[in-house]
This record gives sequence, structure tokens and C-alpha cells, in this order.
Amino acid sequence: MSKNFALIGASGYIAPRHMKAIKETNNHLSVCYDKNDSVGIIDSISPQSEFFTEFERFYDFAHHLARNSETKLDYVAVCSPNYLHHSHITAALRLGCDVICEKPLVPTSELLDDLAIVEQETGKRVYNILQLRHHQAILKLKEKVAKQPIEGKHQVELTYITSRGKWYMESWKGDPRKSFGVATNIGVHFFDMLHFIFGDLVKSEVHYVDEYKACGYLEYEKAQVPWFLSIDATDLPDSVIGKQTTFRSITVDGDEIEFSGGFTDLHTVSYQEILAGNGYGIEDARHCVTTVENIRAASTVTPTGLSHPFLSRVN
Repeated sequence: MSKNFALIGASGYIAPRHMKAIKETNNHLSVCYDKNDSVGIIDSISPQSEFFTEFERFYDFAHHLARNSETKLDYVAVCSPNYLHHSHITAALRLGCDVICEKPLVPTSELLDDLAIVEQETGKRVYNILQLRHHQAILKLKEKVAKQPIEGKHQVELTYITSRGKWYMESWKGDPRKSFGVATNIGVHFFDMLHFIFGDLVKSEVHYVDEYKACGYLEYEKAQVPWFLSIDATDLPDSVIGKQTTFRSITVDGDEIEFSGGFTDLHTVSYQEILAGNGYGIEDARHCVTTVENIRAASTVTPTGLSHPFLSRVN
């Protein structure tokens, strides 16, 4: 049976993937909200959807829809800036809707606890998009690690450089009060993936951090992981400069894990799993939220063991 959806944050980068997922799971996007009106993408996906640029009018309309069982909203998808997730999730729960939210779900474990309270108060659920848990290459690696234990720990290296122009620092993403910094904004789903495959985190060091990049060391139950994250194009390896603007690499025991493809449909898969009752909720998101919360709070230190080779570029 088709479900009715609302979407908060319709002009954002990731919103079209949610719109597409709603359509491809044969559901109805009733209404969208964003304070910005650059949302022409709606025409190619769901031109019949209502749209508001003021939250008060959106919220009032959602209450109006609830008067009729056929139009009542079932889900709200939250694609707004990171710092607004908590407010938009709780507003949607109090509308009587289940919620599907982009990463990071919220910035702190304390706010996760608050979401759990609002879930209890409303009887509704919050689901987080942890799309890498659905990627076939990641699932194969998880299965391999589980079936083939090794002596000691796996040696893993994570590198993610996604070049961003000058606009980035002028947007909410460049404001650490709103995005919570590079490690949180572009790294949280990678840290979730590492936990998903290699178990609980046992040690964390931060070796360098500024507005554009961060690097450090994470040790899990089954892996040691030097990591490097950046939005600075000058950090791209010489081998890809002029050819591509993004460099994504994860090696496990010296072998490259190829997962650059297969991202396009992961939101649809996530929606399918949520609608089937298999979504990832608050407690599933807790580990990666705690990881990035600790990274933000940590002071930089001289490496006590392993460090990422790109650290020498920034020190």
C-alpha cells in the first residue's frame, strides 16, 4: 500500500536521491519544504507535490493532511543541514510520522538519547540512512572478515578527498557550528562502515584538523585504521589530478576495496529496507555519532603508532 511522504530540505544536494527513492518504492511525495526555492528538480520527479518555503506553513499543511486517513503523512524525510536534524526529526515525530534522516543523524549521543525519548512519547520511529551498509562490496568484505579471522588485526587505510570550491566555506557546510566539521560531515558514514565490518572502536587519535581536512587513527576490535579526509583539491594524489575531483580509497591488508560504483541506488535500497521493517534506527547510528563526537572533542596529538601517509603533506 502506497505511503504518503513529506520531505524537509528539498533544495539540498542529497534531496533528489530521497525523491527518487520515494518514487521508485511506489510511494507518494505529498509535500516538500525548504527555505530556498531552487527546487526545480521536483518537476522531473514529483511535479504534483506541494511546496513551502516557510516551515510554519508546511507544518500547518501537514496537520491539515492528517484530518483525512488517505492523505495523512506516514513518513517525513529529513535532508536539511546537519544542525537542524534534531529539530526537524522531533517536529516530524510529533506530527505522528516515522522519520528517515540523512547522516549524521544528530551530532551528539545526548541528542540521540533525546530522540529516543521523543520516540517513546510519540510511538513513532527514526531511521538513519547508513547507505554503505547496503553496498555489495562492503557486504562482501564484512562476510570475508567474519569468515576468515587473522592473527592480530587487519591493516586498513581510509582516504577520502572530495574537492569543493570556494562556495563550500560560504555555505552552512563550511560553518562548524552547523556542519560540525569535515570529519563529521563527510566522514561519518565511513566511520559507520568501519564499525559495521570491524567491530567496536577501542582507540581514537586525531593527528591533524583544520577547516578543510582532518586525519587520525582509529583502532577497532578487528582493525587498525589510519584515516584522512579532505575537501581540498591540493590533497589529491598526483595520479588523479586533472582526471577526477574525488579520490576514494580503502585498502584492507594491502588490497584495494573497489566501491566507487554502486552508490546511485543505495538510497532506494535503504528505503526498501526501512519500508520492509529492516531499517537502521537510533542505536544503530550511536557508534558513528559517538566516534565523530569524540573526534571533534579531541586535541591533536603526535601519532603514538600508525599514521596516514598523507599526514606528512599537512604537517
